[in-house]
Amino acid sequence: MGAANAPVLDTLERASTGWTEQKIREGTYLGWIIAQGKRPVASAGLLILDMPPHPLDPKGVQRAHLLNVYVEPAYRRRGLARALVELCLREAERRKIRVVTLHASEAGRPLYTQLGFCISNEMMHVRREGP
Repeated sequence: MGAANAPVLDTLERASTGWTEQKIREGTYLGWIIAQGKRPVASAGLLILDMPPHPLDPKGVQRAHLLNVYVEPAYRRRGLARALVELCLREAERRKIRVVTLHASEAGRPLYTQLGFCISNEMMHVRREGP
């Protein structure tokens, strides 16, 4: 979802591996992979977050964040992303989580809109690294 150079991607991969393993052990990251034989071709993850009650869910204390939705280019336009996102939404519903968030690429927005996601007023502040 954005261009990054090779050193940044290498750092990201190293940091993500340990983080993901820890969250899986804690039960707060759930992931699904679709494979063609032994080759993974599509994936999606759901991060379970503790959050305070919110006007959209005044009784809920958890939200889910959909992430790592990816389909290899040769396997796109086959409904794999839709199937994975629907699986994530069913899991959130099973856990009685009413609010699911995500960051959408331009390519993914039509699918997410079709599945009921709407644009929100969320903003982001990223602290720049020091000199």
